[in-house]
Amino acid sequence: MTLIKSALTLAVLAGLSTLATAEQLANDKTTEKTIDELEVITVIGDFRQQNLQKKADAITVLNAENISQRNAQNLEELIALAPNLNFSSGSQRARYYQIRGIGERSQFQETINPSVGLLIDGIDLSGIGSIASTFDISQIEIFRGPQGTRFGANAMAGIINITSNAPSDEFESALQLKVGNYDSLGAGFVFSGPATEKVNYRLAIEKYQSNGFIENTFLERDDTNNRDELTLRGKLAIQASDELTVDLTVFHANFNNGYDAFSLDNTRQTMSDQPGFDDQKTNALASKFTYTGITPHDLVISLSYADSTLAYGYDEDWSYVGLHPWEYSSTDQYFRDRTTFTADISAISKAGHEVFNGTTAWVAGFYRKQEREDLLRQYTYLADDFNSKFDTTTTAAYVQFDTQLTEKLTLTTGLRYETRQADYQNSDLFDDSFTDNMLGGKVILAYQADADTLWYGQINRGFKAGGANTDGSLSVEQRTFSAEYLTNYELGYKVNLLDNNAYLRAAVFYMNRQDMQVKGSHTITHADGSSEFIVYIDNAAGGTNKGVEIESAWQINTTVEIYSALGLLYTELNDFINAQGVDVSGRDQAHAPNYQYNLGINLQLDDNWLVNLSLEGKDNYYFSVSHNEKSQNINLANISLSYNEEDWQLNLWMRNVFNKDYATRGFYFGNDPRDGYSAKQYTQLGEPQVFGITFDYQF
Repeated sequence: MTLIKSALTLAVLAGLSTLATAEQLANDKTTEKTIDELEVITVIGDFRQQNLQKKADAITVLNAENISQRNAQNLEELIALAPNLNFSSGSQRARYYQIRGIGERSQFQETINPSVGLLIDGIDLSGIGSIASTFDISQIEIFRGPQGTRFGANAMAGIINITSNAPSDEFESALQLKVGNYDSLGAGFVFSGPATEKVNYRLAIEKYQSNGFIENTFLERDDTNNRDELTLRGKLAIQASDELTVDLTVFHANFNNGYDAFSLDNTRQTMSDQPGFDDQKTNALASKFTYTGITPHDLVISLSYADSTLAYGYDEDWSYVGLHPWEYSSTDQYFRDRTTFTADISAISKAGHEVFNGTTAWVAGFYRKQEREDLLRQYTYLADDFNSKFDTTTTAAYVQFDTQLTEKLTLTTGLRYETRQADYQNSDLFDDSFTDNMLGGKVILAYQADADTLWYGQINRGFKAGGANTDGSLSVEQRTFSAEYLTNYELGYKVNLLDNNAYLRAAVFYMNRQDMQVKGSHTITHADGSSEFIVYIDNAAGGTNKGVEIESAWQINTTVEIYSALGLLYTELNDFINAQGVDVSGRDQAHAPNYQYNLGINLQLDDNWLVNLSLEGKDNYYFSVSHNEKSQNINLANISLSYNEEDWQLNLWMRNVFNKDYATRGFYFGNDPRDGYSAKQYTQLGEPQVFGITFDYQF
């Protein structure tokens, strides 16, 4: 407890002391400018690119330096850097994210509507984010809070927007090699430059392999939870004419990973005789056409198509034939084919062509998304395979106005109307159609007090479509669920200090959820004593999510930089009785820790050597609304040592330095014959101590 309080105190003091000390130094007229200014960060995921410090929204931007310092292979290894961002496993890689306590935690037979959207180079991969590799990534933007005007139903809680490096004007190439414990090996190559006078290209390819962190004692193997991941990306930037640019992206990911993560003993030693798998193969194409030849506005057309094949399965009994008294053995496997097509057409006003007496810049657009998901489930206790088809068509129109009320005061208003039509049918003779008409938007008042100080207040309304549960054992009342709405009230403050060598970003928010969609579950006991775990979605009357977020950094001198992030979160379920008949009203929502923090320091020892030290942690939280099991609080330390030359870098790194055990997913039921199948907590453990060496070479 002392460590937790100390870590939180450090995180808070790092943010507040940055403000207090920097203001004091800024007022000291004898202070000399002897250090470089902090990098100016540009948000690129919204309608217009804008300086992060002047953007009236709660956004965290992570760049290539953040990725390098943590040697992050996947998005899941970076989320501790952002306040109030969590993830759920129950899979090989993190697939589901929660922002401010809101977001899905798993998917089995049921359909889901993501609360947190995930875009990679404009390609919608919401709900299937396991393939979020960080190789050759330029920046990652985490938009916290509903983004209904810009992104619609998949962004009720927020959006994660990942952008890879753009094609370069001059030829460049790079090689990355990495080696680590658990027999981890990786190799990546990048080639970029001009193909012709008007066409630039970029090609990036990476292969990564690891045995994973599990030892299967029954099979005497240490690779049943392995990683075998290939990512390939090609990009073209075409200057078709003076008025038309075309950006094309081709993306291929082939992840063939094992899944053997749950142990009857809640350790990293499993006894599965039929280890599972968690595979995803995605082929995708994105294009963006920007035409500037229309006098009052630019025309931007964005198109994307993604075809994903997902295979997910596990040994349900987590053991082998012979351990159970009646030789009970079962597997549960899910095979999905998912295709997604999106089209977004927007008109964005040019400078000098504002409306309403030249005070108001504007955006107007049309969006359409078509998605199909076919599912095949093969489960030991099903008489026949389960099949389902889920087709959705989403159509939306949106508009946004940015009005300059005075020299310092700006009013932003946005509105989005979205219709979602869904058709669902399955082999249990369930056939139905659903239509949701949803309205969301925002009102933001921003006050730019001076060139370095921004205050803002906003009200946002986000939404998420309803749908159908799929299991035939559910009651009629449990077969469908309604759309959910969320209203976010937020106050924010951003300031640059000490000649732009320090910054502070803070936000206070209150979120009201109506017809809140929650994941419930119950267990069916079969005649032979085995049990089946049923997951479904239900509506609670509502919920509240409120909290505080602080991010700061200070380049103290040419040697020392400190940075911190802190998220405080308080959530509550309102008027909800779970599947077990238990009234959980007033309880915290699932996967919503009361605090999360990150505190780090960069030490530039000389022109070549850089040391990064960081401490991160989060409070305990409920795993689900269907039981009372909680995680334990987490405090982890990380370190990296980098040596940099002009055209090559060597990085020695270690995450989870003290090898702490912590859970990323948890359930409560009986599955162990050795204790008579008594119900207890089972967890999937997060990443243990990992370390290695990464070599980068540019030529």
